[in-house]
Amino acid sequence: MERQNALDRIKFLRNELHRHNYLYYVKAQPEISDYDYDLLLRELIELERQYPEFDDPNSPSRRVGSDISKEFIQVRHRYPMLSLANAYSFGELADFDSRIRKALPEPYEYVCELKFDGVAIGLTYKGGKLVQAVTRGDGTAGDDVTANVRTIRTIPLELHGHDFPDEFEIRGEIFMPRQVFEELNREREEIGETPFANPRNAAAGTLKLLNSAEVARRKLDCILYFLLGENLPTDYHYQNMLKAKEWGFRVSEHMTLCNNLTEVQKFIEHWDHARKKLPFDTDGVVVKVNSYRQQNLLGLTAKTPRWAVAFKYKPERVSTELLSVDFQVGRTGAVTPVANLRLVKLAGTTVKRASLHNADQIQLLDIRIGDWVFVEKGGEIIPKIVGVDQSKRSLFSKPVDFPIVCPECGTSLVRPEGEARHFCPNQYGCPPQIKGRIEHFISRKALNIDGLGEETVALLYDNNLIRDAADLYTLTREQLLQLERFAEKSADNAIKSIEKSKAVPFARVLYGIGIRYVGETTAKKLAQHFRSIDSIASATMEQLMEVEDVGERIALSIIEFFSNEINRELIQKFKASGVQLSVRDEEIAIISDKLKGLTVVISGTFSRISREELKDLITRHGGKNVSSISSSTSLLVAGENMGPAKLEKATKLGVKIISEDEFFDLIEQ
Repeated sequence: MERQNALDRIKFLRNELHRHNYLYYVKAQPEISDYDYDLLLRELIELERQYPEFDDPNSPSRRVGSDISKEFIQVRHRYPMLSLANAYSFGELADFDSRIRKALPEPYEYVCELKFDGVAIGLTYKGGKLVQAVTRGDGTAGDDVTANVRTIRTIPLELHGHDFPDEFEIRGEIFMPRQVFEELNREREEIGETPFANPRNAAAGTLKLLNSAEVARRKLDCILYFLLGENLPTDYHYQNMLKAKEWGFRVSEHMTLCNNLTEVQKFIEHWDHARKKLPFDTDGVVVKVNSYRQQNLLGLTAKTPRWAVAFKYKPERVSTELLSVDFQVGRTGAVTPVANLRLVKLAGTTVKRASLHNADQIQLLDIRIGDWVFVEKGGEIIPKIVGVDQSKRSLFSKPVDFPIVCPECGTSLVRPEGEARHFCPNQYGCPPQIKGRIEHFISRKALNIDGLGEETVALLYDNNLIRDAADLYTLTREQLLQLERFAEKSADNAIKSIEKSKAVPFARVLYGIGIRYVGETTAKKLAQHFRSIDSIASATMEQLMEVEDVGERIALSIIEFFSNEINRELIQKFKASGVQLSVRDEEIAIISDKLKGLTVVISGTFSRISREELKDLITRHGGKNVSSISSSTSLLVAGENMGPAKLEKATKLGVKIISEDEFFDLIEQ
């Protein structure tokens, strides 16, 4: 392609992709399928690779992130990023309104907005293009996270229209949707990492990653709520945010104009309950005076604006007695302190245990056995101890001593530099680590061996019948019948399920082996790239890092795994047992294009096929698997016991819903 033609095509592709991003993420009115969008994006990436002189930092190709790591630099805010004063009751809100009324001898109105529980961000645009993104920091200066923010698809890189100021700043909140958070935590647990306590922590941690490709993978979102600069469209905040929406920004659809305190109170009361149905976390409502002129008249205190207040919903908190602390050892050797509590009701559930995270958290809270502790649900998901009722402390309360040796095998614990957790390094001799790896191997997403579970694995291990996952394939029916948990039928079923697992595809076997940091998605990509366990075992650091999503940490973990003689012997035992340790030709063959261009969501359980096998079929017939329903979803394959929320959303959006049998009819036509 000639240079000028290439430039013209690059400009065309960029404009089209920007337009489709806006239609999909802001307007929720996509014109093309995800498949066609990906084709345009791939073409742009290839042209930009061939013609680097046409580089543009706001190209849609930057949405996928970069593997180049760099430290963040500090940037001073042009406009200080102040925090808001808080109100925790309607009485305090009435006091705020009274102060406004005394200071403004004229009518005024409020804007009510949900307070998003995420990370504050300031975005600067010049000539309609994003030039800088800075975190709040200390309010005076923050970190430049522009490269990471470019990966967030709800943040426009170029604006629509022509009536925006030449330069302005817009502020908002970057957050992680609950469903993304839950998927991320499941993945972290699968690879032996500590799950995030709540979506806010996950969003904050993600935004500070040095690898923007990983940031892109975590699917952060952003809602904007404040415009700053010269020559703004109007003197009113509410009207300016509506104009910002026209420019391509995602502005909260729940923002409401209120004429008096009564209307503000109704808004707050409504969202105290309705917020729990939102796909993201909120912890309150922000109330602002609408007029910029009146905001300037009201002015600022040293730390907060006088014209706004944050009404904070009180998290449900209960007090209960700390009875004891257990120290659990996971399959990666991480030691987690778990508090045993006197039974108590919290947010509609009965709580009797709560994580204490690590030794630092215990020391910070000064928790002692016998204390009465305050328990909340972090992000309304995970029970956590947030404090101690010192007024109830007994003279007989006992400090919690974090062990210096493994509570299971007696090995001295280690705490790697930069890590918050202690680990037992006795990987191949510590019983819960060994049993944990076997439990991981037989789990549904790995080898999916029915008839065995946590208690059965413990029974087999304690009776010296297994010492690693490969030993499962040497078990006999007679051995199982000697154990108290097995009768003839259950023993037969377990042996059949173990035998059936030999046909499980290589990617799931690789995931089941349990190499640290190699989760389900990474295992699939490694299997697709290398095709066999031997190729992975012999790969160099550089070769491993050629695989998408494999960075230095994962590559080092893989090399370390295969450099260990015990692990190499384990692989040999798997080979002898007949487990799939390479990709079969039929696994990667495209069967048809009957689902080409279709995005498919599956929900529920299926009788003819497992969920993972169903996803594989969708891919091999040209379709694309997605986890959540949106207006761009083509099909919902509904199994038994599917989630009512997904069914309701699919029905509302008019997504076609088909049964398991109808799916097979579709691909077999």
